[in-house]
Amino acid sequence: MRRTPHLSALLAVTAVCALGSCAWQDDQSAAKDATPPAAPRGVTVQAGSATTAHVMWNRPTGGTEVTGYDVYRGATRVERVPGGKHMVDVTGLKPSTTYTFTVRARDAEGNVGPASRKLSVTTPGAAAADHEPPSRPGTPRGAAEGSRAVTLSWGASSDNQGVASYEIYQGTSKIHSVERGERDTLITGLRPGTTYSFTVKARDAADNFSPASRAVRLTTAPGRDDGRGTAPTDFRATTHRATTHRADGAYYIDLSWTPPRTGGAVSEYQIHLDGKAATSLVFGGTAPEKKATHSFYVGKEPGERHRVKLRARLPDGTWGGWSAERMATTGRPS
Repeated sequence: MRRTPHLSALLAVTAVCALGSCAWQDDQSAAKDATPPAAPRGVTVQAGSATTAHVMWNRPTGGTEVTGYDVYRGATRVERVPGGKHMVDVTGLKPSTTYTFTVRARDAEGNVGPASRKLSVTTPGAAAADHEPPSRPGTPRGAAEGSRAVTLSWGASSDNQGVASYEIYQGTSKIHSVERGERDTLITGLRPGTTYSFTVKARDAADNFSPASRAVRLTTAPGRDDGRGTAPTDFRATTHRATTHRADGAYYIDLSWTPPRTGGAVSEYQIHLDGKAATSLVFGGTAPEKKATHSFYVGKEPGERHRVKLRARLPDGTWGGWSAERMATTGRPS
């Protein structure tokens, strides 16, 4: 038998409906609306000049739709960007100063998720009365890496006080930034079978920009592919047996690889073991850029054969291509 709501409850609902539209929600919907997004991952920060920092991040995992991001310098919110963007230039900084940045995601209900991991950057010293821009970077070259990524490289710029960073543009929109020592990068998140035009500008510590380089036009491959250009390389898998008293007899798989070149550190990986997702690996602090290693427990039985591979989460929040698959046998060098 259906119960009649208590009179006070009916009055409260009537008052709410009189003020605006009346919508009934079950407990499950209300709980879902109250769930904030997860923390953004893969956050990187680079000094763009003596007074700017370039912050980039990946989309959070999970099913919550993100409508915007809040960027914090220390405890102060300094930027708000829409959910479709995953990078921003923070301006108004001081030269030769260390800053700490975090990023939080927001959903359509106004729920704000937890902060990403903290990352620090030190701005370079300012050059007194520097009004001379860097020279134009050398003409970019590149190649399609399958259907959704391209690699770019360019010639170095010169500057009277030194180049602070390089800015990459797709048409008229800035899409990436790399440190002064980098002159190549991987651009991801592109569409299959599409032609893109890229240029590069150099930036110095005084925020002087060089003229844009000549453009390079690159066309991604049609259809889907395995993302080979975004896969970790030099992947190796061996095993070892723990010798400590508490873990005596436990076997571990030891992984090593070279991260894909993305113009920054890759902090998150997904590891597959025997055809299934085994674990996610997130590097804290500074993620390795030239050689990465990781070990994980697989059991206590010798002679067990395992297949293992991994892939990286790219700056645009998508997963890159899988590494080569390797075999590792417990109790025997692989």
